[in-house]
Amino acid sequence: MPMAKPTEPTAPKRDHELTVHGDTRNDPWFWIREKDDPETIPYLEAENAYTKAVMTDTEDLQETLYREMRARIKEDDSSVPVKEGEFHYYRRYETGGQYPIYCRKQGSLDAREGVILDVNALAEGHDFMQIGVCRNSPDHRWLAYSEDVDGSEEYTLRVKNLETGELLSESIPKTDYALAWASDNETFYYTLQNEFHRPVKVLRHRVGTDASEDELIYEEEDERFFVYVRRSLSGRFIYIHTGGNNMDEWRFLDANDPEAQSQMIEGRRKDFEYDVVDHGDRFLIRNNGDGAKDFRISETVIATPEYDNWTDFLPHESGRLIRDVIAFENHLAISERQKGLPEVRVIDLAGDTSHLISFDEEAYAVWPEQGREWQTTSLRFSYMSMTTPEAVYDYDMESRERVMRKQTEVLGGFNAEDYESKRIWATVRDGAQVPISMVYKKGVDGSAPLLLYGYGSYGSCAEAEFVQERFSLLDRGFIWAIAHMRGGMEMGWDWYENGKLLKKKNTFTDFIDCAEHLIQEGYTQSDRLFARGGSAGGLLMGAVTNMRPDLFAGVIAGVPFVDTLTTMLDDTLPLTTMEYNEWGNPNEPEFYEYIKSYSPYDNVVATDYPHMLITGGLNDPRVTYWEPTKWIAKLREMRTNDNLLILDMKMGAGHGGASGRFEHLKETALEWAFVLKIHSKIEEGI
Repeated sequence: MPMAKPTEPTAPKRDHELTVHGDTRNDPWFWIREKDDPETIPYLEAENAYTKAVMTDTEDLQETLYREMRARIKEDDSSVPVKEGEFHYYRRYETGGQYPIYCRKQGSLDAREGVILDVNALAEGHDFMQIGVCRNSPDHRWLAYSEDVDGSEEYTLRVKNLETGELLSESIPKTDYALAWASDNETFYYTLQNEFHRPVKVLRHRVGTDASEDELIYEEEDERFFVYVRRSLSGRFIYIHTGGNNMDEWRFLDANDPEAQSQMIEGRRKDFEYDVVDHGDRFLIRNNGDGAKDFRISETVIATPEYDNWTDFLPHESGRLIRDVIAFENHLAISERQKGLPEVRVIDLAGDTSHLISFDEEAYAVWPEQGREWQTTSLRFSYMSMTTPEAVYDYDMESRERVMRKQTEVLGGFNAEDYESKRIWATVRDGAQVPISMVYKKGVDGSAPLLLYGYGSYGSCAEAEFVQERFSLLDRGFIWAIAHMRGGMEMGWDWYENGKLLKKKNTFTDFIDCAEHLIQEGYTQSDRLFARGGSAGGLLMGAVTNMRPDLFAGVIAGVPFVDTLTTMLDDTLPLTTMEYNEWGNPNEPEFYEYIKSYSPYDNVVATDYPHMLITGGLNDPRVTYWEPTKWIAKLREMRTNDNLLILDMKMGAGHGGASGRFEHLKETALEWAFVLKIHSKIEEGI
């Protein structure tokens, strides 16, 4: 006899009215945000049980996918060592190990290995383990590291003596990702979170003392800003960076003086972004001042760092987006973007010349690395494309020679020649040209299923990366495509500005138009098109399924920011106030109405929705667990068909899902099995 179909969970409804600007909305699932409510956890567990039940027929497939993806990984692998003084630092994995082991060698790469931090050992007894910072002191004696054991991104900071292996008694909770050592090798600076999970304080700590004695160096009182701290590559300064969305303020203090007080470089103002590196007697400052939308590099003497003293070092050039600057003793390495692709410019400061490092593929990704040494002519960068596994190069900035230090081994019979990558352009409804990066196995035709990925927020670029997990779909006939919509910064600052605030809907319509272009150009068919996005990309998934529920066969929405309006009205949540410049402040009527018009949770309608897999993390501080949970509850009530609608809530993790490198593959296996299950049903006409 056939098994009975599992019964979908139903979330109880309770009246809860929200009134803003005279507009009253009833949110019957508002109660789900109360984790201690006696019905919350049981409801989440019921959703997970339902997901497991309806996906039972894919358990063998999930196991096959998991083993397949794991078989491509060289388990006993290590990173390319990074030189710092007499030491070479690197990370390695052991066969079967979920987490990295931080190591170093003194003198040469043939020297005896010293293990400085074994994360596998730290993870014992925990379902989750994530390292935040891992910084050695300049004399290589001490290690300051922080750990998160539940995915909440609240890190506990600890100090280890690398000479004796002793773990000191001091333990500092609620720290963030940032830490910088002073040059005395006894003092470091770190950031501390407030009760709203925002890093707002910089404190100075002396090794061996109690954290209660730490000196407050800076505290941010504007709730729109987070605070970061880092040491300059030259070793001269500690930088304190106060950042809000599209606004910056930098301070510096002498790294050689453990009692130093900070000095401001330039104060914050609306829509003014800048960041700083030091070189000799001057600061070099990437900034968008005086209308330099795609950024310029200015210089000013350190003694008088104010904006009025800034002069052009590398002038603004429209269409050339400057993303980052790394300063070495005699060279600069500058990350740029032109025509949607990343570039690396090298400037010889002594010879006053510059050149671009060339790359040949049609779509690719490249990341220059700062490294740990100031006096060097070697620039390390990582390069990959959608068919080329990551390769790490050392590039001599004087001779212009590059040496590949390592290319990631992809096991399991992978052959890059079996696949093809390309970049096409879609003309969207207002005439803009949106690039689409694609990868597929050679020989596919217009009947192929296609998964379209999108993000399109915060100016973040969706890079044409190599992701080995994708090949389990490609080998089953799928095309993988990335839509580089407005809201990202692939095509420059204007590309970002035209996909945020009161132009946010351009992101959604760009994605829809890219999907339709792929169908019109014969890459796939309308009943074989899938969509995937996470976090702000999950908001994208929610918006486009409300706008065009007929367009996609299936959708994966990971940790989706779908309760947009209610979240942006709650200034007690960690990111809300910082992100007013991204989404708008709904306490202002114009932004309230605009956000309400696209907020996915608020715009669910009675219609046929595609098959959907939605994920969340119970301890997620970025997109709280109740957003995807409320959304699926409302979708269940409103939709007019019986397509698969499931929630996978990680009960012991946060925004990034599982922390172990193999556990993460199990989450991906579920997603791929969902897509393949839906595609199979469509193929069979079920």
